[in-house]
Amino acid sequence: MFDTFKNRLEITGTLTTITALRISAGRSSEPIGSDLPVIKDALGNPLIPGSSFKGAMRSRLESFLRGIDLSLAANPAIEAEWSITNERLNGENGIKKQVEQELEQYPQEERSAKRDQLLTEKIISETDLTSLVFGSPWIASKFQVRDLTVVADTWFGQYQERDGVSIDRDTETSADGKLYDFQVVPAATQFEFKAVVENAEPWELGLLMIGLHQFETEQIPLGGGRSRGLGVVKLDIDKMTWIDVDNNPEKLLQYLQTLVNEDNSDTSIYEDGKQFKNTWAQSLINHLTDKLAQNSTNSIASGG
Repeated sequence: MFDTFKNRLEITGTLTTITALRISAGRSSEPIGSDLPVIKDALGNPLIPGSSFKGAMRSRLESFLRGIDLSLAANPAIEAEWSITNERLNGENGIKKQVEQELEQYPQEERSAKRDQLLTEKIISETDLTSLVFGSPWIASKFQVRDLTVVADTWFGQYQERDGVSIDRDTETSADGKLYDFQVVPAATQFEFKAVVENAEPWELGLLMIGLHQFETEQIPLGGGRSRGLGVVKLDIDKMTWIDVDNNPEKLLQYLQTLVNEDNSDTSIYEDGKQFKNTWAQSLINHLTDKLAQNSTNSIASGG
């Protein structure tokens, strides 16, 4: 089933390091320099990969959802704990086999078009909530975060060097030859934040609002050395530009016209997404309540 453009939310803001930040690029091979340098762009400026931000946010939201019901968030690191394993998708009694059986009730000429629709519907119905938003091996992500680049006025071209030492667990003292140093980005350094969400359901936007709020309140640290107090960051959202054209072809045509003309003066088709935050959050609560009720019903029906 081909994607149809329905809505788009563009989020821009600034991420500020409250404490020093270390997102390591791995052990350095240079003869002179830090043992563990931070990730840098081509110009040697610090960089926060969008995947690091997205991964930290996903992990926090997964912990919330698992606290409600384990089925709401699968473990993306272990295939056996995915909501749809390879066996479930391709096995003898898997989703694809079930779709082929259902197709037998349709005329031959309709099966090709119907196959993709049925397969998509089944996959979505069995996919856990976080995978629907953040993606998985079988479904694309609706949430994209660009690499966060440093704000030039807050970056003075210098990194801090800190020392570390490995501890021998038997003697509880420093292990021989295990002294190392690592780079950190200083506190008060700012990074540009840009993210896009497309074709999201209201409850999915509500889930993202919860995650972003965790960054706004300094609840999600980034990078390594968090037990040392590193990685505390704060997100300040400047704009949330919302366009919803679902079932409105005229509005979509108007939106496409502004893109082609690169005309940002016509703001009538855009809305401030911030005004919908509470509505989206409530949609999430309603969706989770429905999921819990559904799981409870299924458990009773199966004798669990």
